[in-house]
Amino acid sequence: MAENLLTICDLHASVDSKEILKGLDLTVNRGEVHVLLGPNGSGKSTLMNAIMGHPRYEVTTETMTFLGEDMTALPTFERARRGLFLSFQAPEEIPGITVENMLRTAKQAITGEKIKIMAFKKELKAAMEELQMDASYAERYMNVGFSGGEKKRSEILQLLMLKPKLALLDETDSGLDVDAVQIVAKGVSAFHSADNACLIITHNARILSELHVDRVHVMMEGRIAEEGGAGLIDEINRRGFTHLLDAKN
Repeated sequence: MAENLLTICDLHASVDSKEILKGLDLTVNRGEVHVLLGPNGSGKSTLMNAIMGHPRYEVTTETMTFLGEDMTALPTFERARRGLFLSFQAPEEIPGITVENMLRTAKQAITGEKIKIMAFKKELKAAMEELQMDASYAERYMNVGFSGGEKKRSEILQLLMLKPKLALLDETDSGLDVDAVQIVAKGVSAFHSADNACLIITHNARILSELHVDRVHVMMEGRIAEEGGAGLIDEINRRGFTHLLDAKN
């Protein structure tokens, strides 16, 4: 039996007193790849932020557990320590902190162990080569002056180095050209294993080319309106979301 990583039951989330998620259930098991589809404004990014504990979101839920632990009251940094990782649509620039220093500090905070510098540098170099990133980027301030594609590769670099248990990827492929999407897809594939899981928001199925998709969830108006296997992606690409709206009406 697959080991459960994330369980959410009856999740409601509001921002500025406006309810966005309206009773959502989701289970992700170790080793799985889940894809989240839906029109803009359906609540996909809100779900990711609610899972990570973003303080802007007022969340109520019957159950939200990660690796069997109730995480409803845990702050974001504690969720990250336990193995949750969120890749943003628009990664922030962090002046004054280099890519290498940020990754080394974050890894030490997660593991609680002193980092061996030479081993870390070797691992970082290999991960950057995997993503076709110039080694000089390790000494640059995090995302400062990076192009859109470079920022997205930087996010996947963090994924490869920090090795979370559950990767939440919020349109990591957004705004990338075909070659960059392929590089990012290979990076996500290099991360994914039987020991972890991915929950991916995407409007571009190319990022899934290197992955076996286990479950697809379609969100509409703050709820999961339809679920299925990988074939549901092709169906949505053919028919769009209109037929789901028509069914609701």
